Amino acid sequence: MAIFTGSGVALVTPFHEDESINYDKLDEMLDYHCTHGTDSIIICGTTGESSTLSEEEHMECIKFAIERVKGRIPVIAGTGSNCTREAIHLSKEAEKVGADGLLLVTPYYNKATQQGLLRHYKVIADSVGTPIILYNVPSRTGVNIQPETYAELAQHPNIAGVKEASGNFSQIQKTRNLCPADFSIWSGNDDETAAICMLGGSGVISVVANVLPAEMH
Repeated sequence: MAIFTGSGVALVTPFHEDESINYDKLDEMLDYHCTHGTDSIIICGTTGESSTLSEEEHMECIKFAIERVKGRIPVIAGTGSNCTREAIHLSKEAEKVGADGLLLVTPYYNKATQQGLLRHYKVIADSVGTPIILYNVPSRTGVNIQPETYAELAQHPNIAGVKEASGNFSQIQKTRNLCPADFSIWSGNDDETAAICMLGGSGVISVVANVLPAEMH
């Protein structure tokens, strides 16, 4: 089964003027999404400023979200990094505090080969038991996961699907054709959600849902 279907919110991280995290506002946002139709919380993804949070802030946000949501909807933790060891560490820590899923962006800047992507994701998936969502956003990372690579990664029992933000619909269709039915594809771009769902997608990991959760749902 998919970790979720429908609209998962790529939640922003609220800050105080002094740049510390505003946990009162985060608590309010989490409750708002749980009661306004959002199907899953994605905490500390790239929209949540994960690349500029300290490790302590990163893990505290994840733990806080899981504790406040209290199982009402799935909480998926962003644990990706261009360093495989760091991604493993963050994934294990998120698993310890009860994340329902892990979102792992492709290693940015490094420009990994397809074989490198296979090795990166497989070793992370081997290190945890929590379902993993791959995240493909080549315009920001400089690397694109190919359909044949998806097909091999989809065989791993811990790899549940992908957040696809390549904008390449022929590639997405080929991925859908090559991968098993239980490998979910979520749109990573709000404006491509309907098209990806028509290609067999499971929904969206949405930025717009931050302000229009019921409508995105």
